[in-house]
Amino acid sequence: MPSFELQFPASQIEPLASRFGYGDETRLLAVGAAARARGRYTREEFIEVCAWKTARSRSKVTSNRTTAVAAATGRALGTEDEVTRMSALLDLAGVGVPTASVLLYCVFPNEYPILDVRALESLGVRPRSQYPLSFWLEYLSACRELARRHEVSIRTLDKALWQHSKERAGG
Repeated sequence: MPSFELQFPASQIEPLASRFGYGDETRLLAVGAAARARGRYTREEFIEVCAWKTARSRSKVTSNRTTAVAAATGRALGTEDEVTRMSALLDLAGVGVPTASVLLYCVFPNEYPILDVRALESLGVRPRSQYPLSFWLEYLSACRELARRHEVSIRTLDKALWQHSKERAGG
């Protein structure tokens, strides 16, 4: 398993996060709150959140039937078991771990980071084409521990990781 280590001083977490400018997440968080209250995503919400993460999988994502989306997202949101949560979402066509992480983040914004190549780079980990469930569990644990240790929210850490990579890339 990879070692997830900050590639910048922890004192930079909050300044980096404050410069994060990827976009307004108000709509995504509203969709997540509605899904949380209902206990599942609607098919339309599911498609919208998946499209925010990546447009490339749209044809696969839209191939999921309403009943499949309701069943899988209901299983994911109806448990606290991390393996069951992620596995249920991965059962849906077009959903890999990065997209599933966004589906979880939108519903539980204080509990989940978004798995992204930029965040991985800022933790000294090379991106992969596929992310096994075991990788996700290690990443989730590492992000939660880093946020706890440095007394920041998981979203503040997440934004700092993304921003650090963006700034290193010169953009």
